[in-house]
Amino acid sequence: MTTNRMRDLGQVAVPGALIGASAGLAAGGLALIVGQSVGWAVATGVALGLPLALLGGGFSVLLGMGIVTPGVFAPAGLYWFVGFPVARLVHEALAGLLIVGQPALPPDVLGFLAYQAMVSLGFAIGFSWLHERFAPGWLRRIRQGNPAAERLYAFYLRHAEAQWQAKENRRRNRGAGQGLGRLIRPRTGGRA
Repeated sequence: MTTNRMRDLGQVAVPGALIGASAGLAAGGLALIVGQSVGWAVATGVALGLPLALLGGGFSVLLGMGIVTPGVFAPAGLYWFVGFPVARLVHEALAGLLIVGQPALPPDVLGFLAYQAMVSLGFAIGFSWLHERFAPGWLRRIRQGNPAAERLYAFYLRHAEAQWQAKENRRRNRGAGQGLGRLIRPRTGGRA
């Protein structure tokens, strides 16, 4: 892989990495809200934000390389079904290292991973929703001279045009149906 290709994919990775890092920071903020110490909250934010940022950026790179199709939930769901439990396991180990000086794993690692895999689908929905809102604006800014960004942005643009056209068709069909309804509505002579 050339340096330019790596630079292009690095730029494409930004939205996913930021969303992942934001999720880690949100976890740190929630730790403060529930009464944990500032040190614990910072450790949580770093220990969870770092792996989620790496995984989020990785998902954006897969989109940029054309391996994953944007707008389809199944690849995101499968990606986070594996990635989210790994991130949570890293979080547990790293938070233990930062707080008490040694990594700490949950007593039942397999049960922990299974539970995190179930939770991951909710995370995948939120991640996908945010990614599809933020990524097109970023891709529009960097698409000049970045073929991966240009291709991905073109996909999002076509998708948005198709969505708009479908909405217009539904609106037009509803309008035509209402007009027809007025024509065939029986006269009641003022009675209900």
